[in-house]
Amino acid sequence: MIRGLRHITPYVPGSQPADKEIIKLNTNENAYAPSPEVADALEAFDSHCLRRYSSLDQDVLRQALAEHLAVAADQIVIGNGSDDVLSMAFLAFFNDSRPILFPDLTYGFYKVWADLYHITYREIPLAADFSLLEEDYMTANGGIVIANPNAPTGLCKSLKEIEAIVKANQDVVVIIDEAYVNFGGETALPLLDKYDNIFIVRTFSKDAALAGLRVGYGVGSPKLIAVIKAVKNALNPYNVDSIAENLAAAAVKSWDYYEQTCQKIIATRERFAEGLEALGFRVLASQTNFVLAEPPRVSAEALFTYLQSQKIFVRYFPNAERLRNYLRISIGTPAEMEKVIQAIQEFL
Repeated sequence: MIRGLRHITPYVPGSQPADKEIIKLNTNENAYAPSPEVADALEAFDSHCLRRYSSLDQDVLRQALAEHLAVAADQIVIGNGSDDVLSMAFLAFFNDSRPILFPDLTYGFYKVWADLYHITYREIPLAADFSLLEEDYMTANGGIVIANPNAPTGLCKSLKEIEAIVKANQDVVVIIDEAYVNFGGETALPLLDKYDNIFIVRTFSKDAALAGLRVGYGVGSPKLIAVIKAVKNALNPYNVDSIAENLAAAAVKSWDYYEQTCQKIIATRERFAEGLEALGFRVLASQTNFVLAEPPRVSAEALFTYLQSQKIFVRYFPNAERLRNYLRISIGTPAEMEKVIQAIQEFL
């Protein structure tokens, strides 16, 4: 027997079928292509640059983000997707004997990282309606992680509610995961001027349609950024490749395009939710690019299986007791969502 091996229950992502002739609505990918400027940047990229290591600080991308977000460049750290940023943040900020707090129904990776890095944690149950109650986070803790809007519920807390949590926990770091904020959420960026214990994490995978590129970033006080950059340089100083930085910067500089595509997705989401409700579904009020919905008269498992037989892939959570009768459905193009409604009608 080999001793010393680590035992960990890994995060289980949505399946990635090889079949291209499907409607893929199971991993919250963007329904639209990246901006034309991103395509231009990829075509113009000089492959000779790849013989050298990528930049250590991603200055080009950080400067573009600083201008876009109206923050200082030294308040930003870049990572290989927001998962990389969050992983580094767990290592950098949660070094206390008290448990960190996060909801029982949220991004599944939080629990995995806590287990992996031996961080004590406590899952706070969401209310019966899946809402997060800020008073539940007014207790002694070693840090807090909140996805806002939340996944997989799609629900969003107001800036006032988020500030109440940050203000009450100024002796620890409060991470706000804003992966979906540009689909209708309210950002916590204004709190950066008032509190030095807040760390905001975002990704290019959702609103910027660059899931395959793997770029994310964190925004916080220079104090927090200094700590997380030390962790980054201890783990993998060259964590973002040159192509990724170049294309992500092009995305930031063409944000008008993404504002339009986000609005398209929001409009499609509202129409789709109305269509589901007309069929008797319970649909949570999403502020993301997906909806969480409970089907009428049939089990979520049965509907999931049927949709998959029709080459429509959505997300089902059989191991989450409170979500067992819900499906999470990403928002595709209007034509794709109409086909989903038709398929559900046929099944019901």
